[in-house]
Amino acid sequence: MNNRIDLVDALRGYALLGLFLVHCVERFEVFWLAPQFDAWHDTVFGLFAGKAFAIFALLFGFGFATIMANERARGGDFTWRFVWRLVLLVGFGTLHVVFYRGDILQVLAIVGLLLIPFDKVKSDRVLLVLAALAFVQLPLWLRWWAAGEGQAWALAQPLYFTWGSLPTLAEGSFAAVALDNLGPGTIGKWSFYLETGRVVEIAGLFLVGMVAHRRGWFGEARQHARLWFGVLVGSAILWYLVVRLEPMMLEPGPTLQSAEWLTGQWRSLTAMGFQVAAFVLLWLTPFRKLLAWLAAPGRMTLTLYIVQSVVAAPLLYGYGFGWWDDFSNAEMTIAGIVAFALQAWLAALWYRHYRYGPLEYLWRACTRTTLDIPFKKAG
Repeated sequence: MNNRIDLVDALRGYALLGLFLVHCVERFEVFWLAPQFDAWHDTVFGLFAGKAFAIFALLFGFGFATIMANERARGGDFTWRFVWRLVLLVGFGTLHVVFYRGDILQVLAIVGLLLIPFDKVKSDRVLLVLAALAFVQLPLWLRWWAAGEGQAWALAQPLYFTWGSLPTLAEGSFAAVALDNLGPGTIGKWSFYLETGRVVEIAGLFLVGMVAHRRGWFGEARQHARLWFGVLVGSAILWYLVVRLEPMMLEPGPTLQSAEWLTGQWRSLTAMGFQVAAFVLLWLTPFRKLLAWLAAPGRMTLTLYIVQSVVAAPLLYGYGFGWWDDFSNAEMTIAGIVAFALQAWLAALWYRHYRYGPLEYLWRACTRTTLDIPFKKAG
């Protein structure tokens, strides 16, 4: 039985588009070797940086709750299968890191282990309170206070400032890039997610995604239109308050770095809430026809997310064509939009004949430890 929710697939496709455009402008990380900021960079980052990955995290929690509920409805328990599913995702992510150090699959998979015990929590209110505590970012508040007190650990330069060699991406061989990505680059990536509070935010978004499934916020979106309108307005108000508060927190001094991380997380989170609510509300209108094309790539996110890096890295990095500094931010953004439109078309064509994307099928088959899963559509 096909119980997919087209709205969720399309929203996931929107997140994939946003993440891809950020990666294009970043030249899959090499941009930071000699950054050139302009309106195109600021627009792409303003719309999607910190927001697209957050939507993925929200829908990851939603997907977990969906899988667990479906298995319970069949009279089974998917707990250990889901742990194995996450182990497999770590494997996919590690292979992806060979090409692109900024991979988020490893992060989602490892932090995703936290979902297992919270699945036993029956109270949605408790889950939402815990999510709210995560969004407050208490560890960053602690670091902010400790920096003001002159504590060395709070004043130390974050590892991601120095771990991972950008010149290696621009000039190194494939082997050198792979080794740097798997070693120092990965340490830098984890430093970024841990020190800036993103891991804590991801955990909170997982919990909200679980509640969204339980309450039918996506599956029965029309019945919850008033809720989504409230999220839209509430997110806009909170975003405005963060923007107003930010100048008071970002005063020069030892607490500046921690304050930047705090306000940055809040700005991204509120903007993400606004975007998700706006997307859902537009889906309930005739604009749905304009958004529906995102559903096909949204069903194939694992395949497309990895293939994007496998194709882009040899085009941009030194071991391939080395085009990372040959194009402007405008050209990279336009190329990203065209490339994603092609991906969406190919995904839609693929799903005319197949039930799953290539890596999606492999992930499902390995999770179930069987190839006895229909791949082609009948007829």
